[in-house]
Amino acid sequence: MSKPKRLRKAVLPVAGLGTRFLPATKAMPKEMLPVVDKPLIQYAIDEARAAGIEEFCLITGRGKDSLIDYFDIAYELQSTLKERNKIDCLEALAPSSIEAGSLIAVRQQEPLGLGHAIWCARSFIGDDPFAILLPDDIVQSKAGCLKQLADAYYETGGSVVAVTEVPRDHTNRYGILDIGTDDGRLVEVKGLVEKPQPEKAPSNLSIIGRYILTPHVMKHLAKLEKGAGGEVQLTDAMAKTIGEAPFHGLRYEGTRHDCGNKLGFLEAQIAFALERPDLADGVREFLKRYAEAV
Repeated sequence: MSKPKRLRKAVLPVAGLGTRFLPATKAMPKEMLPVVDKPLIQYAIDEARAAGIEEFCLITGRGKDSLIDYFDIAYELQSTLKERNKIDCLEALAPSSIEAGSLIAVRQQEPLGLGHAIWCARSFIGDDPFAILLPDDIVQSKAGCLKQLADAYYETGGSVVAVTEVPRDHTNRYGILDIGTDDGRLVEVKGLVEKPQPEKAPSNLSIIGRYILTPHVMKHLAKLEKGAGGEVQLTDAMAKTIGEAPFHGLRYEGTRHDCGNKLGFLEAQIAFALERPDLADGVREFLKRYAEAV
């Protein structure tokens, strides 16, 4: 097997309306909602950087310009902080800066599905392997989820998706794997089905919002064929690449927080706050009060 091409690019689909978080998302992108003191989009970018990603493409929509502004240089704010010697605040801002020319944004003009969003990044992707991060998913882990996927990509030389087991009666919510060989960590992907009914699901292994794909998928996305829900499904296009290049699922290490729903978002606040030395004791204390009141 030839050495896999270096993974440098990531696509972040952020064009959704965030209707589950209305009215908060009426005037701000869902991806700017903070978990503790850092927005969802920053968690995704940090995770990508830790995996060696150098170039980023945001798939945006109308009303999402603040996502781009967030990664720009805030001259007035930085100047004021320097004048006031607010070193801690300047350090907090540092992760929100991105090297000039390494971030682009592309508009997805119609909500036609995740597959369509990735197709919108075709010029950015070119003939390179690329990562996809859905900022709704935050994975709390020692080694970043995407870094784990990148290691598996360099090991196998093909597409790798992060997978987790879901209750059998929830398979109609996710992309589900039809699996071959399974060593407990890496599973061979024989097929993929988007949101199958429980009785028809080939397994209960679900894809979460982390992918590393070879460019083979783009020729299938280019057909813009509609699948489940009348949308262009990324899962369908990925399934058509099986046999063209190795394809595996990775049982990642870590805890996934689904911040696309309110309970998952609230749990993430607690989980990440408990990791912070400056917050953990206070959080444990107020949790006791609420637990006693129930």
